[in-house]
Amino acid sequence: MSTKDDPVIIKKYANRRLYNTGTSTYVTLEDLAEMVRKGEDFTVQDAKSGEDITHPVLTQIIFELENREGQNMLPIPFLRQLISFYGDQMQMVVPSYLEQSMIAFAKEQERFREQMKNAMGGIGKSPMDVMKMATPMKALEEQTKRNIELFQNAMRMFTPFPPAGEAPAAGASEEDAPEERDDDLQDLKEQIAAMQRRLDKMGKG
Repeated sequence: MSTKDDPVIIKKYANRRLYNTGTSTYVTLEDLAEMVRKGEDFTVQDAKSGEDITHPVLTQIIFELENREGQNMLPIPFLRQLISFYGDQMQMVVPSYLEQSMIAFAKEQERFREQMKNAMGGIGKSPMDVMKMATPMKALEEQTKRNIELFQNAMRMFTPFPPAGEAPAAGASEEDAPEERDDDLQDLKEQIAAMQRRLDKMGKG
């Protein structure tokens, strides 16, 4: 018997209709997106076979959202890079890296919201009040830059050859490339380990 802590079961029928067994109502992809925003856990199952199809359904939600005008979050360079990883030997590393990056970003987002709430609560017209609001904005900007730099470093490591038209680094040779990639891999492992330690520390705090 399921409990309130178990994920809600969403059944998908052959006619593509989605049925929320928790509320005994039919729902849409937008309803599922709203559940995600509210932090409500659910799994989607094929109504006939019972197969877990949560992943393709969530992917479909992203596809629908990305096709709405003005809501694009995934830049074209990122999409191209992501596609290039499919079938690559480093493909297994990408999901874990993206997951840890999003966890770290979500935690920073919560901290930023709290800082903004405190700043807006006491903001007035004085220069000091303006500085109160600028501080959390600058903190988020700096954190975003660090996340982007970390991600870009990882992406360069995953790509064995420079993009078309990009010249190799000065003094670099084909013999040096394998050793450099090994160094980059070690750097990434250390960065991910450092990120994990930070997440653990933030979780305890």
